[in-house]
Amino acid sequence: MRTITIANQKGGCGKTTVAINLSASIAREGRRVLLVDLDPQGHCALGMAVPDEQIDLSIFDCLMAKLEGEPIELSQITWQIAPTLDVAPSRSNLALLEPKLGIQDDADTPLRDVLAANSSRYDYCVVDCPPHLGLLMRNGLCAADEIIIPVDTGFFSLHGLTQQLTTIDQICERVGAKPSVRVLPNQYDVRTKLAREILAELRDRFKGVIFDTIINFNTKLKEGASFGQPITEFAPTSMGARDFQKLAREILATEPVRTSKTDILQHVEKLAADADRLLATTATLIDTRTASTKTAVTAQPKTNGKSASPAPPTNVPASSPAMDVAISGRSAVAPDVPPEIIPASAGSKAAISAVADLVQRPVAPAPRPAQRPATPEEISRKIEEVYGVRQDGEIIVFRTRNPEANEVQLAGDFNDWMPHATPMRRLVNGDFETSLRLPSGRYRYRLVVDGRWSHDHHNPLVETNEYGELNSVAEVAP
Repeated sequence: MRTITIANQKGGCGKTTVAINLSASIAREGRRVLLVDLDPQGHCALGMAVPDEQIDLSIFDCLMAKLEGEPIELSQITWQIAPTLDVAPSRSNLALLEPKLGIQDDADTPLRDVLAANSSRYDYCVVDCPPHLGLLMRNGLCAADEIIIPVDTGFFSLHGLTQQLTTIDQICERVGAKPSVRVLPNQYDVRTKLAREILAELRDRFKGVIFDTIINFNTKLKEGASFGQPITEFAPTSMGARDFQKLAREILATEPVRTSKTDILQHVEKLAADADRLLATTATLIDTRTASTKTAVTAQPKTNGKSASPAPPTNVPASSPAMDVAISGRSAVAPDVPPEIIPASAGSKAAISAVADLVQRPVAPAPRPAQRPATPEEISRKIEEVYGVRQDGEIIVFRTRNPEANEVQLAGDFNDWMPHATPMRRLVNGDFETSLRLPSGRYRYRLVVDGRWSHDHHNPLVETNEYGELNSVAEVAP
C-alpha cells in the first residue's frame, strides 16, 4: 500500500479538496483506496456525504484503542463510498487526541502502526492532515511514503513553502522516515498575471519536485463538495475532473510493477505441468528402448544349444528396423530394406554386416514443397484478424498483445469508463482478451495497461477525445 499524505500548514490551500478528489480519481483507475481524515473538522466525511450524526466510531476511536492496548479493527470505522473507495472519518473529538498522545514515547507513530496492519487491504491510502503543525500532522507525515503539498498560486503560499519543506525534513529525519515530497500547484487561475508569475517561480525554484499536473481553478470542484460528491461523480467531464484524472495517472505511472499472487500461482502450475509432461515422455522413451533391446536379445536363434549370433557392432542401434530384419529374417519388418541384400541364413555375420552398412548410409531428407513468403498485406490482414476488436455473432472480442504487462483492463462507453469493471484475461502466449455481448452501435474505448491509458494500437479506427488523446472505436453491426 502506498500512503500519500496531503499536508500544508497554511489553511485555504485546498488540502481536503485535493484529498477527496485524488482518492476518487485513483479509485476510478481500478485501485483500492482508503481516505483517512486526520482533521478534527471532519470535512472529508462531509465532502463524501457521510452524515455526521451516524458516525459512531471514527479514526479517533481507532487510534485511542491502539494506545490503550485494545485495538479496534479499521474495518469497523470505515464507510464505503464506492466499490474501491473507503473513508475513515473523523469527528471533533479527534482534537482530544493530541493531549493524550503528548505523554506517549511513540506519539508520532500510532497511525503508521494502524495502517501497516491493514496494508494488504488497499493499494493506496490518502491522508488529509489538519492545517497546523501538531501531533496529528506529525502522525500523517510519519506514516507517509509520499507527501503532497498543495500550493495555491498566491503570494503567501509561495512565501511559506520553503519553511514547510524544512519542517517536514526535520520531522521525518527525527523519526527515521524518508518519504518523497512533491509540490502540487492548486487553484491556478490562468487569467491572472500574478498566478502565471507564481507558477513560473514555483517551477523554477522547485524544479524536480513539482508535479507536471496543475489543478486549475474550477467552480465544479466547490459545487461537488457542497453536494457531497467527488468531481468524478458530480461532473466527470469537467476541467476539474480532467485535472485530477491527470494527477492520478501521473502518480500511478510511478508505482512499481506488481505481480499478483494469482499470476504467480498460474506460472508455477504451468511449470509443474510442463515438468510432469517431460518426465512422462522421458519414461515412455526409456521403457520402449529397454523393451526393444530385450526382444532383440531373446529372439536370437540357437544352434547346438549355443547362440549363433555374435554381439552386434557398437555403431548399430539395438532396436533399429534393419536389425529386426537381420534377426528375424522377415523382410516385412522393414519394407524399406531391399530383399536382395538379406542373406538366406538370417543371423549370420554377413547379414549383420550388410544391415550395418545399410543403417550407416546417409538418408537424404524428403524435399519440402516450396513455400511462397507472405506479402506484407497478408501479414497485416492476419494480425488484424487476431488482434484488435472483432465481432463473432453477438459477441465482441477485444484482444491485444502486451507480453510485458501484468494487468490490462478495458474502459469505454459500455462500462461507464470504469476499467476495473472489465479486466482482460491473460492468455498463455502473453495476449490479453475479453469478450462482451453488446447491442449494435458505436462504442469508444481505451486500454489500461498497468495503470497507463492508451488507445488500441491494433485497431485503426480512432477519434480524438476532449483531452486531446485518442479513443479507439468499435462498431457493432446488428
